[in-house]
Amino acid sequence: MTVAAGYAREDAGQPPALFPDYRSTALRAPLRPLIRIPHTVTETTGPSGSWDRLMGPPAADLTSHAGGVAQGQRIIVSGRVIDQDGRPVGNTVVEIWQANAAGRYRHDKDQWDAPLDPNFTGAGRVVTDGEGRYRYVTVRPGAYPWKNHANAWRPAHIHLSLLGPAFASRLVTQMYFPDDPLIALDPIVHAVPAPLRSRLVARFDIETTRPEWALGYVFDVVLRGRDATPLDP
Repeated sequence: MTVAAGYAREDAGQPPALFPDYRSTALRAPLRPLIRIPHTVTETTGPSGSWDRLMGPPAADLTSHAGGVAQGQRIIVSGRVIDQDGRPVGNTVVEIWQANAAGRYRHDKDQWDAPLDPNFTGAGRVVTDGEGRYRYVTVRPGAYPWKNHANAWRPAHIHLSLLGPAFASRLVTQMYFPDDPLIALDPIVHAVPAPLRSRLVARFDIETTRPEWALGYVFDVVLRGRDATPLDP
C-alpha cells in the first residue's frame, strides 16, 4: 500500500485534535504529522442487508425499554441526515447515549453524587428512512461536573454516533439544547470554531412537540461540506 508523505485535513472547519482548554485532548492528540493511508474496499464497504439483522431491532424509546418508565422530562428528538448537497442519507444508523435526568451515566466510572435511574440505560439506536429522517424519544439529560477545570459543569447534551455503509465512516457528535447557559462556558463546545457552534444546538419545534406528553426538538446532521455538523473533539 502506498502511503502519502503528508496529510491535509479536508474538514478544516472541524475541531482541532489539540485544544488545551479541553484537557484530555493533550493525552490523545497526535504528536507527529498525520499521514494519509488510501482507503481500500475493506474501509469503504460494510455489512449488507438489514441493520436490524446485524444489530437487533431499533431502540427508539429510551424512556421505556429498560423495564419501567424513566424519570425526567420526556422529549422527542427528530431530524434528517443529509449530505453536503442536501440529499437524504437513508439506512444510516444513529446511535444515542446520554446521562439521565440527574446528569449521571449508567457507567461504573461515573460515581458523582447524583441518583441512578433503574429504568433508564441512556442508550438507544434508530435507523434513518429513505428520506434520511430519524426520530427517538428520551428524557432531557441533566448537567454534570467533569473536573476539567475549577467548578466545571458540562451542559445538557446527547451523544450521537452515525454509521453509514461502512464502519470506517462513523461520525460522532453531540447535540445541545437552546438557551443553556453552560454552553458559553464549555471547553468542548469552544473547541469548535465559533461560526459552527450553532450547528450543535437543537432547535425547539412545536410541530414535533406532542401535546400534554413531550417537548420536541429538531437536530439535522450534515455529513460533509461547508455546512457539515462538527465532530466530537
